[in-house]
Amino acid sequence: MRRAAKVDANHTQVVMALQAVGATVQSLAAVGQGVPDLLVGFQGKTLLMEVKDGQKPPSARRLTEQQLTWHGAWCGGPVAIVDGVDAALRALGVLK
Repeated sequence: MRRAAKVDANHTQVVMALQAVGATVQSLAAVGQGVPDLLVGFQGKTLLMEVKDGQKPPSARRLTEQQLTWHGAWCGGPVAIVDGVDAALRALGVLK
């Protein structure tokens, strides 16, 4: 049996900020197996985002082995690794 998905402390804040600027957001956190946390639609584009907690030390924000494997095998567009609201909004291009 698979354990419940862990989400970073800032996951909800990131989702809410993305939605506030007009993005549609689907959390994929429960999928696990290295799949990025968020599927984001914005202005006709689709983005994947991996949310890391920017309050944790850099060593605790590293991608897991499963994430590294998944990202390495992914043949689609890049996955944005975001450590908070500002990084997520920059990934969308709404914040410089």
